[in-house]
Amino acid sequence: MASKPSIPKGTRDFSPTEVAKRQYIIQIIKSNFEKFGFQPIETPSFENSDTLMGKYGEEGDRLIFKIINSGDYLSKANSTHLESKDSTKLTASISEKALRYDLTVPFARYVVQHQNEIEFPFKRYQIQPVWRADRPQKGRFREFFQCDADVVGSKSLWQEVELVQLYDTVFSALGLEGVTIKINNRKILSGIAEVIGASDKLIDFTVALDKLDKIGEEGVKKEMIEKGISSEALVKVQPLFSFSGSISDKVNQLSELLASSEEGMKGVEELRFICDNVSKLGLTSAILDLDVTLARGLNYYTGAIFEVAASKTVAMGSIGGGGRYDDLTGIFGLKNMSGVGISFGLDRIYLVIEELQLFPETVAASSRALFINYGDKEAFYALQAIQKLRHENIKVELYPDDTKVAKQFQHADKRAIPFAVIVGEEEMVSHKYSLKNLVSGEQISVDFEGLKNALKE
Repeated sequence: MASKPSIPKGTRDFSPTEVAKRQYIIQIIKSNFEKFGFQPIETPSFENSDTLMGKYGEEGDRLIFKIINSGDYLSKANSTHLESKDSTKLTASISEKALRYDLTVPFARYVVQHQNEIEFPFKRYQIQPVWRADRPQKGRFREFFQCDADVVGSKSLWQEVELVQLYDTVFSALGLEGVTIKINNRKILSGIAEVIGASDKLIDFTVALDKLDKIGEEGVKKEMIEKGISSEALVKVQPLFSFSGSISDKVNQLSELLASSEEGMKGVEELRFICDNVSKLGLTSAILDLDVTLARGLNYYTGAIFEVAASKTVAMGSIGGGGRYDDLTGIFGLKNMSGVGISFGLDRIYLVIEELQLFPETVAASSRALFINYGDKEAFYALQAIQKLRHENIKVELYPDDTKVAKQFQHADKRAIPFAVIVGEEEMVSHKYSLKNLVSGEQISVDFEGLKNALKE
């Protein structure tokens, strides 16, 4: 007996409706990427292992899907590692390639490899799938899309200003109002650690601070003390737990707190520049907010840090994020190539739009109309109209089989096709079409122009 078919854990099949909704989101993101001057690139689904390994830390390396060499891969395997069953060391001799873990490292490789062909500053966007051997759970998959936009070769803070506007433009176009774009700066976090005398505990300090929303003030302080941060340092950091007011108020409070830190004050001035200019230019529907506890990607980012949260009416994690990095390409030997980028979380954005019922009714994979098949003569007449309608970019189709009319109408209903076009002998003689609205039940007789206009979305 044949086994029941299945797909690997952490992957998904998408129905026509789901694909149509995903493409709707992707198209809005893509069109705005291009509106802001970003150019598309694509990189291979898999890279050489040495391109990816060692770039994401020990945990990241563990989550990279390795591809076994083709052919007799064991013939070149290290016999010592094979006999000892040391899979970690054995992998290097039987796997030379791996599925990409993200779009950022392949982009860094692309920039270095094509540096003589690229005009800098280079604004690129990429919308492609990535793979991670993570434990599947709600909202976390082993195969998923990333939608990234980055600028490399410029240290100008106007790029950060524009990226905030890009977030606002995309989420406004998707109808997601009340989105909060949180901003912080790596230099501010370094400055705070310096001021409280915990520069050597920077990672521990920021990792704990980043958990404020989850474990509260007392939980954060407890974790900091457990990591060796003194109680005297916690007294100095107390203002962080009560930051409030406008962005301008928060920036002024940071200026006072970080007055003795040169690094911290650089971060304050960068933040002030970005926030002041965004404020003057204005946002359509998003809210920009300074969050001093935001510490994502601390080992990676060197300046501004972004994280986007959906409106408070939806319980969802971040739906976007990014930041400034001063040495993206350094891992491949090209030093001092500053960049800044953001990413949109396609899957989470989909879930938010679905929950808020914001997908337009026109977003569907179904045709606008199904032409009912009454026989070969009628089908040929119908196909002439169908051909013209398709030239007008109107999605229509003919039911392929000359079968019971009731069955054809049931097919249209199950496919959520809103109209049926009836072409019988009477319609052929009068050069008309009977157009039936399958939602309201109304039926009218129209000529071709009337049919075309009625089916246009």
